[in-house]
Amino acid sequence: MRPRVTMVLAIVAVLVGGVMLVPAAYAKFAGGSGEGGIGGGGQVPAPSPTAPAPPTLADAPVSVKFDGEFFSWALMDRATGTVTGAKNMNQTSSTESMLKAWIVADYLRQLGDKEPTADLKKAAILAIRDSDDDGANRVYRAAGGSYKPQPGGQPDPVIARAIRLCGLTDTRPGRVAGYMGWWSFTEMSPRDAARLGDCIADGRAAGPKWTKWLLSEMTKVAGSVKQQGQRSGGGRWGIIDGLPATIKAQGPVHMKNGWTQLAYDGNWHVSCLAFTDKWSLSVMMRYPARAGLAYGAKMCASVATQLVTPQPGAALKVPQQPAGKL
Repeated sequence: MRPRVTMVLAIVAVLVGGVMLVPAAYAKFAGGSGEGGIGGGGQVPAPSPTAPAPPTLADAPVSVKFDGEFFSWALMDRATGTVTGAKNMNQTSSTESMLKAWIVADYLRQLGDKEPTADLKKAAILAIRDSDDDGANRVYRAAGGSYKPQPGGQPDPVIARAIRLCGLTDTRPGRVAGYMGWWSFTEMSPRDAARLGDCIADGRAAGPKWTKWLLSEMTKVAGSVKQQGQRSGGGRWGIIDGLPATIKAQGPVHMKNGWTQLAYDGNWHVSCLAFTDKWSLSVMMRYPARAGLAYGAKMCASVATQLVTPQPGAALKVPQQPAGKL
């Protein structure tokens, strides 16, 4: 019996040795050390966590506790042109000073390669940075705007060009307390305002020579809610306050807000517009004067914050490791 036992043990030794040698040999061919045997150095490394995409603004549920007559918002994904937003994003409110960005763009585009006069260039700068009414009025007249009602209730030439060049579908002349034709009363929907931001950003509004200049000015909007004058006011608030530093660090945020407390209806009319190379966002509202301008600024910021994707603090996603076979 001993020779048979010896032979069996020898066969077992050969088989075990072969099993142990295969991983080592494979590891050498694969460039590894072969150390660790089965379940050791021959395993596929665990995948690293997938880094989240850079934060941006994207369509998401928005909930605000709003007390007022009208509230709506719209967001354009500038890569696809898709506009999403509140169910009433096609309804309108007065633009107020938000429209000054278009007024300046319309004037500059008509100049082509020419330079504006020093006075008009200064007026354009004040209209954007300080939301100066007198500066905006000078540029509006130079662009061909009219303060008189147009035949058949049609928009004046400046507004008509915005509708045509930017593909606006809901915008129309505004009528406020019997006055018609004032640019600040122009009725615009949030989705049209988002389209307007895209139109300024891609160069259709101001033209090839002046777009870069205008976009630069729209990053220099200055002044807080508390810095308000009779014919101008601080306009750096709203959407920009709702953006995290991680979005602001990606590139410039261009903005122009509009705001007026109108005696005829006792409401604040607030219109916020901001855009980057990725998105264009507008928030528009009307609410009782007693709430103050800071209330509207807070609403605009809240919408922006809720649209940030991914939300700050979102966990990294780790790909699932396929089950291995021994």
